[in-house]
Amino acid sequence: MAKVNARLAGVELYFDNLPAARQFYEVILGLRVMDETAGHHVQFDGGPTFLCLEAKGAEDYPSLDKAVIFLEVSNLRDALEAIGEDRIVKKQSAKDGRPAWAVLHDPEGHNVLLLEARPANRP
Repeated sequence: MAKVNARLAGVELYFDNLPAARQFYEVILGLRVMDETAGHHVQFDGGPTFLCLEAKGAEDYPSLDKAVIFLEVSNLRDALEAIGEDRIVKKQSAKDGRPAWAVLHDPEGHNVLLLEARPANRP
């Protein structure tokens, strides 16, 4: 069987309250809106990928509710301070004591896992 060699192009989540979701991803996490249809969806620029938030029921092919979004930040410690520790659901530290990752919830409870981006010269 031939391999497809797919690559991640983007992720979509479904929301009851699309405006609250848009505010969270734009204001709290700093993602840039690249496309929007009011009442239907909002799409954010994720560098080589995208994140799309869609109003539940806008399409006739529903998905399961379980979802995790993985976002890289340049400095996880600074990001946690900016977001506020009270928003963090769970976090784990690396062996050196620096934060390895942290999870917060968007307005409808989807897990948003923050990772510190690796320097370009490190595998």
